[in-house]
Amino acid sequence: MIYSMTGYGKASREINKKKFTVEVRTLNSKSLDLNLKFPPVFREHESEIRSLIAQILDRGKVDFWIMQEDLAENSSFSINEPLVQSYYRQLKDLSSALQIQETDWMQLIFRLPEVIKTSEETLSDETWKEIKSLITDALTRCMDFRRAEGSSLMNALDNHVSIIEKYLETATPFEITRTEKLREKLRKSILELLNESEIDKNRFEQEIIYYLEKLDISEEKVRLKSHCNYFRETMHAEGFNGRKLNFISQEMGREINTLGSKASDANIQRIVVLMKDELEKIKEQVMNVL
Repeated sequence: MIYSMTGYGKASREINKKKFTVEVRTLNSKSLDLNLKFPPVFREHESEIRSLIAQILDRGKVDFWIMQEDLAENSSFSINEPLVQSYYRQLKDLSSALQIQETDWMQLIFRLPEVIKTSEETLSDETWKEIKSLITDALTRCMDFRRAEGSSLMNALDNHVSIIEKYLETATPFEITRTEKLREKLRKSILELLNESEIDKNRFEQEIIYYLEKLDISEEKVRLKSHCNYFRETMHAEGFNGRKLNFISQEMGREINTLGSKASDANIQRIVVLMKDELEKIKEQVMNVL
């Protein structure tokens, strides 16, 4: 079973007359790239939050938020009046200097830093335990989302691999006729240089066999088929196998490229181009596999 690196999870809970909401969004990334946003009271627990995210999500570009809403009637904040007055005087002086028409600056001022002062908060061990459980819920829901996305992704990847295998089968008839065409082509080339009576037939056959063996694509076909089977096995294996699938797709690409370079047949080369197209689709989608 594979997981997509694209995911979303959200969980909310009321704790001590406050509503806490944890939200997680993930995208693909080669490593764990965290962007955390939470109230200052959680700073002492940042290391533990990072460790929990890494443990559950493994990797990806992660945007993580903790939001809190005070449900009590008496909110624990106050307005920094001296700072508001200072901001107002500066804005008024600046508008005069720039000859800007004065306006109601209050809406802007209340968006400036430190205007709203919140009382110092601390988290009790019991409260942190509940919030940690809430974080786990949001991360688990994100992984559920990833699993559902991964199921669709696995179907698409399996389809692309099947198409490559079908193209590989269609190359077999052309491979048989290719041998005869190459033999005749070599014979004509030699006859342009020598009379037929001058040709050592035994030596000619030996050279033909040697040349055809160098252009034989049987081993590449077997290895490509093996890589396709291994790719499927890895998709269904436990764990996060995105990197492994990426390596296997690279090996598939090497065999397809070798097939193209040894083909010496327009029909087989066209099939190789079609296989490369499917492989590129696989590589693009594997980039989003966890």
